[in-house]
Amino acid sequence: MLLPGLTHLDHQRHGWRLLARTLTQAHVGSFAHRGELRRAKRIVVKLGSAVVTRGDECGLALGRLASIVEQVAMLQNQGREMMIVTSGAVAFGKQRLRHEILLSQSVRQALHSGHNQLKDVSLPVLEARACAAAGQSGLMALYEAMFTQYTTCTAQVLVTNLDFHDDQKRQNLNSTLRELLRMNIVPIINTNDAVVPPPEPNSDLQGVSVISIKDNDSLAARLAVEMKADLLIALSDVEGLYNSPPGTDDAKLIDIFYPGDQQSIIYGTKSRVGIGGMEAKVKAALWALQGGTSVVIANGTHPKVTGHVITDIVEGKKVGTFFSEIQPAGPTVEHQTEMARISGRTLASLQPHQRSEIICRLAELLTEKSEEILTANKTDMDLAVHAGHLPPAMLKRLSLSPAKLTALAVGLRQIAVAARDSVGRVLRRTRVAHNLELEQITVPIGVLLVIFEARPDCLPQVSALAIASGNALLLKGGKEAANTNRILHQLAQQALSVHGVGEAVQLVSTREDVEDLCRLDKMIDLIIPRGSSQLVRNIQRAAKGIPVLGHSEGICHVYVDGEASVDKVIKIVRDSKCDYPAACNAMESLLIHRDVLRTPLFDQIVDMLRAERVKIHAGPRFASYLAFSPSEAKSLRTEYGDLECCIEVVDSMQEAVDHIHKYGSSHTDVIVTENEDTAEQFLQLLDSACVFWNASSRFADGYRFGLGAEVGISTARVHARGPVGLEGLLTTKWLLRGDGHAAADFSEQGSMEYLHQELPVERPPAGQRESN
Repeated sequence: MLLPGLTHLDHQRHGWRLLARTLTQAHVGSFAHRGELRRAKRIVVKLGSAVVTRGDECGLALGRLASIVEQVAMLQNQGREMMIVTSGAVAFGKQRLRHEILLSQSVRQALHSGHNQLKDVSLPVLEARACAAAGQSGLMALYEAMFTQYTTCTAQVLVTNLDFHDDQKRQNLNSTLRELLRMNIVPIINTNDAVVPPPEPNSDLQGVSVISIKDNDSLAARLAVEMKADLLIALSDVEGLYNSPPGTDDAKLIDIFYPGDQQSIIYGTKSRVGIGGMEAKVKAALWALQGGTSVVIANGTHPKVTGHVITDIVEGKKVGTFFSEIQPAGPTVEHQTEMARISGRTLASLQPHQRSEIICRLAELLTEKSEEILTANKTDMDLAVHAGHLPPAMLKRLSLSPAKLTALAVGLRQIAVAARDSVGRVLRRTRVAHNLELEQITVPIGVLLVIFEARPDCLPQVSALAIASGNALLLKGGKEAANTNRILHQLAQQALSVHGVGEAVQLVSTREDVEDLCRLDKMIDLIIPRGSSQLVRNIQRAAKGIPVLGHSEGICHVYVDGEASVDKVIKIVRDSKCDYPAACNAMESLLIHRDVLRTPLFDQIVDMLRAERVKIHAGPRFASYLAFSPSEAKSLRTEYGDLECCIEVVDSMQEAVDHIHKYGSSHTDVIVTENEDTAEQFLQLLDSACVFWNASSRFADGYRFGLGAEVGISTARVHARGPVGLEGLLTTKWLLRGDGHAAADFSEQGSMEYLHQELPVERPPAGQRESN
């Protein structure tokens, strides 16, 4: 069944006028970076035989073709000029001819009576040109029917070598294709396999002006250059270009391929169908690149990505192998991650006092280089103010001062002390049998990716925590703090170089999107987003098989019990809401016990909020008590992140707990009461990462918890919860030590006596224990 048509497609076309106008701005030469592919106006999509044919090589993969047609039609209706170079005529013709031969051999009865009687039916070898002749019309009819679903017209163009080597024919072909594109028609192009001679053995790509059309790879490349296409997308049955044959142990997908890299590639066998192979694709791609067309080779058969592979490529996402003539100045993200992992393992093997020395050195550098740091930060601030898109709260986070740098240095020295007793600490020791002793010890997680917005003070904090816990670190900061982040990272690497591990902390400053970083599931062990709830949600959606430590929302509650102290309530509510309303630990909902309504305490709460210019939204029950209520809250599950909050009424502490469980985000919740029993029940019943009694929700902070710094706040149910400091960046491993006799006893006797005797855990003084 064909995919349904795009909804309201005709009405949407005028919405793409601005995009189409942008696309008409032609570029000179091929694009240098993936992000520039969004500007591609004229695009050739080449569909390899493995993409359009079924696994039995007889018939077409209709589902894949339908999704590809949908993507091409969508791009066409955005104002782009799309061309398709397709295989499939031979496979379609083979299917038709086999069917006709079976019928002509009088096996209609066998077809009706069962498949078992067909086992002995022999079929002649079908000649490819005959199959192409029989299948070409059907293939084109199928494309036409599919594109009709999207109100897109198509046209068939069959070519041979002569159409490119004869000047008059080449000009005619060029003119025809340009006229079709001008009329918003998608040309469907294929070699005329019914008449084309077999390829010459020694014929190959021979410069910009000559190319042998011996397969659809070379045809697509020749066509792309002839038509001055911006982008050639070659879809095959592999993810892209590997440095060695896919499936081998050391094979790695190449993200960006440069013309000088071909000597480092080991090619495997050609595709299971067709006459090309990866080597032919690379040669065709390099030829097109030389002619000014950008090229991406990607997988068009993977069921999870087929439906968006073409649009993902055009959006600049990291899909397949991108061919570029311009090599980036710095290392790729993959290379940075690999360097960080190697250096991080050395960092983890250092003595505890050595990691502590690195952090202390970083603290010293913050003071020694304060003028350079503040100068870079002023540049970032000036650019942000001039741009005018950062709200005041974000500008405050972006700004650094001498006082902030001093506080940072103090916090780093606290982390340095904790680093002396972190990695390799024995948590448990058990004698499981005679001469067999088991230990559980703390170890680093591995490679961390920390993504943070316009908050440069995060960089030295997180770097110190990673160093203390022996983790390698990738940092992706907001572009608003680019200059400040750059100098702070240089100082971190300078401190790490004291013990030869300067590459353990890497600053990612390439064009890659965060979504691309989240796909490095084989290289990154944990992602920690620091920033807005929207950032955290985006990371959680984008992460591909990598755990994410963070909180999606900070919907924090303060519950004012019927036995609350007036003074405490005013102070706690003011600090929780008004001190820093953009923080994730700021109060968003104020729950009031019914007995507090229409009392002087309630009046004082409302007066204080109004004096602080807090906009109040009424919950449904609170609104029912008032003749003239504030604006009713659209949702009881809202993170305002500003001087706004919701007020709701509850009948009891238990009802407050139930409300928080239903509408909260398991971040931080507070009870204000003088009744100790009520408070203890609240603390025990509520399932949030932080639960406080008579304290502001703003205390949910690594510094206030005495962690020295925090890498983030987690509302997850596994690993660390709440403010995550040094301990939250460690995991464990088990060490089993024996003398060999216990293992021999087990293997020879088939069983052994287990003791499970807990042994004391001795903790030597900080700095004197060797790291494991």
